[in-house]
Amino acid sequence: MSNGILGRKVGMSQVFDEEGKAVPVTVIEAGPCYVVQKKTPERDGYAALQLGFGEVEANKLNRPLRGHFTKSGVKPLRFLKEIRLDSDAVDSYEVGQEVKVDIFNPGDYVDVQGVTKGKGFAGGIKRHGFHRGPMKHGSKYHRRPGSLGAKGPARVFKGRKLPGRAGGEMRTVKNLKVVKVDPEHNLLLVRGAVPGPRMGLLLIKNSAR
Repeated sequence: MSNGILGRKVGMSQVFDEEGKAVPVTVIEAGPCYVVQKKTPERDGYAALQLGFGEVEANKLNRPLRGHFTKSGVKPLRFLKEIRLDSDAVDSYEVGQEVKVDIFNPGDYVDVQGVTKGKGFAGGIKRHGFHRGPMKHGSKYHRRPGSLGAKGPARVFKGRKLPGRAGGEMRTVKNLKVVKVDPEHNLLLVRGAVPGPRMGLLLIKNSAR
């Protein structure tokens, strides 16, 4: 059955496996989340769960959101996100149900989605990994993009890799192995790095592959 949960990135660490090898892991504070709304194919055209994560004071929410939580019988939460699931998986949940990190087990593979770190305006070397030009005296193209092509088109083609805003985009890292699950402290340890800064919001789902 497909599962999903919201969480925050705590940071990087390492654990040792049975052979004594150090395994780099990302520590994620996953949940507890609450089912705020259920979407069904009969009523909404698709099956999904709306999960809430992170407690917040009610006076920090607008009136429509406060009414939404009151209708669901769930305390006010900071983050709301829909997770597409199979109809059978959605039917197994109830509105107001608490979703904890124990929906995953060590050895599972998950996809982790988050917003990457924003780098601001960056040149081609930092943004796209271009090589720099020669550093000799007289060379004016140390870190500049250089020629943009032939004279014929007389324009820059759309999608060309040039300086611009880097980072701050939604990215998904797939097939990360769950190394350890700590239900007591709501922690999930996955092998490898995940997108986003520390304390950034993450969506963790069973791997699509």
